[in-house]
Amino acid sequence: MSTDTWRPKLYIAGIAIGALVGFGTAYLLARTAEEANRGAPPQITTSDAIKSAIGIIGVMRGIAALGDR
Repeated sequence: MSTDTWRPKLYIAGIAIGALVGFGTAYLLARTAEEANRGAPPQITTSDAIKSAIGIIGVMRGIAALGDR
């Protein structure tokens, strides 16, 4: 039996956490858009998307750096 059983467990945990965070983010975005725009879909500009992407990349780099220890 292989001693590399931690990788699949880590991948599954990452997928589950990512799905929960993604769902929570979508829920909050939809709720905020409904309150602010009276039920209209959210208006996301290109600059907003780029700012969010840069923030997400920063968080991913920070998490990846945890493995260096």
